[in-house]
Amino acid sequence: MFTMTKRALLAAVAINALLAGTAMAEGLITIIVNDPANPYWKTEGDVAAATAESLGYTAAVSAHKGDTNAESTMIDTAITNKSVAIILDPANADGSIGAVQKAVDAGIPVFLVNAEINKEGLAKAQLVSNNAQGAALGAQQWVASVGETGNYAELFGNPADNNAATRSNGYETVLTQYPDLVKAAKEVADWDRTKGHDKMQSILQANPDIIGVIAGNDEMALGAIAALKEAGKLEGVKVGGFDGSPDAVAAITAGEMQYTVLQPVAVFSAEAVKQADSFIKTGATGAATEKQLFDCLLITKDNVANYTGPFTLSQ
Repeated sequence: MFTMTKRALLAAVAINALLAGTAMAEGLITIIVNDPANPYWKTEGDVAAATAESLGYTAAVSAHKGDTNAESTMIDTAITNKSVAIILDPANADGSIGAVQKAVDAGIPVFLVNAEINKEGLAKAQLVSNNAQGAALGAQQWVASVGETGNYAELFGNPADNNAATRSNGYETVLTQYPDLVKAAKEVADWDRTKGHDKMQSILQANPDIIGVIAGNDEMALGAIAALKEAGKLEGVKVGGFDGSPDAVAAITAGEMQYTVLQPVAVFSAEAVKQADSFIKTGATGAATEKQLFDCLLITKDNVANYTGPFTLSQ
């Protein structure tokens, strides 16, 4: 009986794939996220890796934790390892440009997810949540929760991330339509729960009469909720978040958070890998533009039961 060796079998499969007009996926896709301690970024890395592996690639996930030096070292490693593509959540809108350029110069296509860099034409794609749309959704819900009169506080994300300003500006566009809502405090808490807690403590000392907190992400909002609980003030202060994290969903279910804006991180992380696969095989991403926006969804007590898992909401 005729039997094929493993090498011959693989060669035959490759020839058949080429004859069928498709290329076999192979090689390493390097995925660099921010900090997987945050469930949002963990989902980003997990989904990208699972998608890459489902397409036949090997995936390696690492995290720069907002450090551009660490990010640069990880790009060097990706180059040394001859990655066929890099999926990157950039550490800094300006400071990450050099790292992306380095990969491009090495002939490795880069696909950005979640955050942008302040330069077009380097990355093959920049896939992000529609932060302006999501911020408007959140601010409108926030007003519905707190009312149209009173002092409030804002917790701002990492200034090096363009998403922080985009969300804050989106809040401002809506909230300035209500002149009797006064922003009594605005503090930078760098997307971090502990910093959100500590900043909230300081805000409460200076502004004991605030009626609400609007936060740039869920981690800061959850930190604020912890501080409000400690101060015995959570019942009188309404808190809104942004991301759609499992902990935020639990807080909404418990009546501690009014809403969160769900970012479709699972969707655009998978899509980035699919576009990388397309580019590797055909030289084109298949997308019409480099910058691509994915609309956000609102989660409140009215639809929280439709939350079906990390960063997913059934309609």
